[in-house]
Amino acid sequence: MTHKADIAIVGAGAAGLMTAITAGRALRGTGARIVLIDGSQRVGVKILVAGGGRCNVTHHAVDERQYAGGSRNTVRRVLTAFGVDHTVAFFAELGVELKREPTGKLFPVTDDAHTVLDALLGEVDRVGVELLHPWRVGAVERTPAGTFAVRRGDSEDIIVTPRVVLCTGGCALPRSGSDGAGYDIARALGHGVTDRIFPALVPLVTGHDASWIRDLSGVSARVRVEVRAGSGKRLAQFENDLLCTHFGLSGPAAMDASRWLTDARANDPDASLVIAWIPGKTFEQAESELKGLGKTTALAWCRGFLPERLARAICEQSGVDPSLPGARLTRDARRTLAHGLVGMPIDIAGDRGFTHAEVTAGGVPLDEIDPKTMRSRRCDGLWLTGEILDVDGRIGGFNFQWAWATGAIAGNALARSCTAAP
Repeated sequence: MTHKADIAIVGAGAAGLMTAITAGRALRGTGARIVLIDGSQRVGVKILVAGGGRCNVTHHAVDERQYAGGSRNTVRRVLTAFGVDHTVAFFAELGVELKREPTGKLFPVTDDAHTVLDALLGEVDRVGVELLHPWRVGAVERTPAGTFAVRRGDSEDIIVTPRVVLCTGGCALPRSGSDGAGYDIARALGHGVTDRIFPALVPLVTGHDASWIRDLSGVSARVRVEVRAGSGKRLAQFENDLLCTHFGLSGPAAMDASRWLTDARANDPDASLVIAWIPGKTFEQAESELKGLGKTTALAWCRGFLPERLARAICEQSGVDPSLPGARLTRDARRTLAHGLVGMPIDIAGDRGFTHAEVTAGGVPLDEIDPKTMRSRRCDGLWLTGEILDVDGRIGGFNFQWAWATGAIAGNALARSCTAAP
């Protein structure tokens, strides 16, 4: 069966919902038919699981420096066109009040992600967008007339439309429907995809030499994590909370560093992860304070900065008896412990993969879209928004802000396209 639509939006995640709402508002009452298509049984899974089920909608301070992947200049242009203030105002219109937490993350005051998703879905319905799910797109093909045929699976159920938006996400959290199929559609329509697609914001699995980390499961601390090249050059640095787990490392610091470590190791197998357990001290400061401990034990001093289990483990990994008074530490032992506290290399075997990743690194290159409209430069009538593009942000709401911004820009451009004189 063949249906017609003025706009077909493929993917009902954050970017797809924003695209649909923005276009729907602008075209309401014009008779334009907008369909929002998603292959999942349940729409908005990523929204529901974000922020531990609370959904950190955005961050109070967003700029291009918080993102990796494509051109930062392009990212800046997009974020400037639809910034945090726009996002806050948009959700206020939907009746979703946001609060800022000490981390800078913005959450709904209800602390419930359902508040966010329900408001978005309610607005989709209010503006007259048709939500079709589960309706998995098998292919998007050009027709002889220059339109698109959006095919459901391998069936004869087809939507014919002059405008398609790919909001399919990447590969992260495949149970949400983001399984990489969008890249195949983009390629079929003339787009390129980066050579590498890999997990970002993903927990790290420690290797044999760091098995002691796994024995500390549940222990957390605020640390500085660095990704270093094999040459020792610092490639990235993040100071935030770190969580020891039964498999290795999680928490914001490890997850932010994960994409940089994976990316570096693609060409430099000796790239490493280094942790400063006491980020506020230099080696010289730590050694000096350890030297002056007198009868105070190394463990007691470390406990002033770290949880006891972690402090004890670091002493032991440094070859220092935790119960030994500082005055009895040899110079070599003192220096080894100081080095371990301010810059300890950690054996990382890999990461937990797309199943546990929050976002995808890589995607459709930004130079293949017009950042003023999110319209394809390769295929007339095609738009791309959100995670399918080669942009990934830090943890803390930055990836949602990219989704809201690209969706709003695309939605307005689609509306203009629909109402433009032939």
